[in-house]
Amino acid sequence: MPSSSRARPQRRGLIEDDGKSKQALVILDMISCWTFPDAPALAAAALKIAPVVGHLKQRCRTKGIPVVYANDNSGQWRSDFKFVVKESLESAGDGGEITRLLEPGPEDYFVLKPKHSAFFATPLEILLDHLGTRQLIIAGVAGDQCIVNTAADARMRDFAVTVPSDGIASLTAERNRRALRQLADALEVKVMEARAIRLAR
Repeated sequence: MPSSSRARPQRRGLIEDDGKSKQALVILDMISCWTFPDAPALAAAALKIAPVVGHLKQRCRTKGIPVVYANDNSGQWRSDFKFVVKESLESAGDGGEITRLLEPGPEDYFVLKPKHSAFFATPLEILLDHLGTRQLIIAGVAGDQCIVNTAADARMRDFAVTVPSDGIASLTAERNRRALRQLADALEVKVMEARAIRLAR
């Protein structure tokens, strides 16, 4: 399914003017203390993909492509993203190491999400419209939950979507393979290795 040719509405005045970018990288749920059920297994899988996601992020920053962290607020309605990052860096085990590999910089954007999709009840669509984004690269965890739901919502909003096959992880390898098939077959998302993703700017 090709992206729509219609002009997406541009909403101005909400953030600083960074210019316009056709692409954006969205990193899902990689900044965490990993204290939820089944967290150790998913954190171990996330640690394996973290260097790939980190390298993809660096490529995007070199090209001037915006990077957006979309992170679960874990029901902590009084927290903010800086608190989530700080708490993760101070945590023991894989969580702190993943965050050190992917630590957000002052030039990066973020949204806190209450549910699986990064679009649900968040300002992500407004941010992407402001940046002039038409193509999303979505990486992170979990492949068969937050990645699939975010990709589906992005397609419904006429964004083109690419997912790095080596840049998402799920609770098990089989669940991740099923997620990649769902993305490619049902959602018509481009699925390829991170190094093969062409960056426009």
